[in-house]
Amino acid sequence: MSLRINDLAPDFEAETTQGPIRFHEWIGDGWAVLFSHPKDFTPVCTTELGAMAGLEKQFAQRGAKIIGLSVDPVASHSKWATDIQDVTGHTVNYPLIGDPELKIAKLYDMLPADAGDTCEGRTPALNATARSVFVVGPDKRIKLTLTYPMTTGRNFDEILRVLDSIQLTAKHKVATPANWRQGEEVIITGAVSNEEAEKIFPGYKTVKPYLRTTAQPV
Repeated sequence: MSLRINDLAPDFEAETTQGPIRFHEWIGDGWAVLFSHPKDFTPVCTTELGAMAGLEKQFAQRGAKIIGLSVDPVASHSKWATDIQDVTGHTVNYPLIGDPELKIAKLYDMLPADAGDTCEGRTPALNATARSVFVVGPDKRIKLTLTYPMTTGRNFDEILRVLDSIQLTAKHKVATPANWRQGEEVIITGAVSNEEAEKIFPGYKTVKPYLRTTAQPV
């Protein structure tokens, strides 16, 4: 069954480059970004893992941990980490999950149930759909899902942007417009009446009866 926003993120136990984890326990009380890869030593994924290593501190500032997954054993991941550093200049300090039996890829509906039970003999093309991003909240529910084609590197600055939006809108009765960035105007949600908006967001603007904007709440 496919996973949707607000579904409970499936829990699992797995081996990683930093030892065994239980996913929900590993997340703790914060946020998590799980991003997957079809195979180790693939060119686009090498650049992506390095990009995330370079952004790790920015995710940490937002209370978010990052964790990668590749449909290969942990021992292979550790060797790949050397190439990632050589190519991107960034050291992978976050854990990489090993999924040689394809269990987690299937659990998260990235591979079909009949994909087999081993990564052996599988090409990146066979695992092409294991290129997803899942943002999971402190409540262990999925807040965002994205899946990219193999030939298009992911934009992880966009994941940071979305995380900023999700965290802001979880605290305030606002939504964020297209291409929103930190510090820009936001939209007052339809759940807020005009009378309530006057109190919460004094000086708000009415663009259309259904579209009201205000400065980003602090």
